Amino acid sequence: MAKDTVEILIEGGSATPGPPLGPAIGPFGINMMQVVEQINNKSADFEGMKVPVKIIIDSDTKDFEIEIGTPPTTALIMDELKIEKASQDPGLDKVADLSVEQALKIARMKYDSLLANDYKHGAKEVMGTCVSMGITVDGKDPRETQKAVDAGEYDDILVQ
Repeated sequence: MAKDTVEILIEGGSATPGPPLGPAIGPFGINMMQVVEQINNKSADFEGMKVPVKIIIDSDTKDFEIEIGTPPTTALIMDELKIEKASQDPGLDKVADLSVEQALKIARMKYDSLLANDYKHGAKEVMGTCVSMGITVDGKDPRETQKAVDAGEYDDILVQ
């Protein structure tokens, strides 16, 4: 049961059978359109961003598995808020405000690489990243919003 791995960088949600994907996996004899379809489905949330894609191919059975990497949380937050850079002095200078809904959206994108075991705690992890970036969450210090999440104030939004 020999396994081959192909790692490639593809723009989220727009993989095609052409280069760079086609030439990389063509020699393995697997169904190209199934690969393209799975990559596009799994990377749709990262549209417009380059994402690392790992294709693990079983050369005997021609089965394959697709793993989509994710950009760093800070990059996702900056993309969501349309800002160029984080605060130089996060304690004093606040550069933007992230809504709890946006934190949840980012947590869903990063879920596989977060330590959290549900979206509510994933959103709290994203809020934690905002602390060091000088970004408020729902107009408050991210730590205050995290406490409000613990108190159940955002349960209507943070339901799986």
